[in-house]
Amino acid sequence: MLKLKNVSVKYGNFTAIHDVNIDVNEGEIVVLLGSNGAGKSTTFRTISGLNKPYHGEILFQETAIDKKSPDRIVQSGIVQCAEGRKLFPRMTVYENLRMGAYVHRKKKEEIKQSLKNVYELFPILKDKRNDAAGSLSGGQQQMLAIGRALMSKPKLMMLDEPSVGLAPLIVEQMFSVIKQINKEGTTILLAEQNANAALRIADKGYVFENGVIVVQGTSDELFANDRVRKAYIGA
Repeated sequence: MLKLKNVSVKYGNFTAIHDVNIDVNEGEIVVLLGSNGAGKSTTFRTISGLNKPYHGEILFQETAIDKKSPDRIVQSGIVQCAEGRKLFPRMTVYENLRMGAYVHRKKKEEIKQSLKNVYELFPILKDKRNDAAGSLSGGQQQMLAIGRALMSKPKLMMLDEPSVGLAPLIVEQMFSVIKQINKEGTTILLAEQNANAALRIADKGYVFENGVIVVQGTSDELFANDRVRKAYIGA
């Protein structure tokens, strides 16, 4: 479904990611693991069209997207739920969700259905639909960020560090919801530092260090890998 072939990205003279190869099949949950600054967010921004690779290509459903603009990439079915949530704090929950459906703004019935689906997934967002997004708790803001991403009806959703700053119980709920979204037909690409929680729901993963993929494999293989366990799981 999504293929990165030998993708490299530079910021000036600094190579942020180098010869990255990633394969995401339809229906999978794939996790990118690594510490801060390892290259996960750069990879996401490059898939989204916010960075342009200086080398390599990105294919989505067998069509090259690395030269497309970010809005065209969203229209093709890829949406990113950015790290830090990037909500519109003064706008209401409902207004934030409507912004997520902007690419489908002429399809009123579809938007109504998407809204219904998001409210079923996150009942608290329905209760707080008229509240300012900035007044929500951290966990509720993360739900809103995911809900807003779902409003664009993605085929592939990229979630960048969804567990950051959340209490352990909320993290558990968040990963359970991500699994449910996947079961309902959305392919998931997840960037996470919380390797333990992410690998429990993922099919496979890639480990980044200094902009390079150093280990890859199924979840079971990564759980069993000593290097991964020591660095990311704390065994």
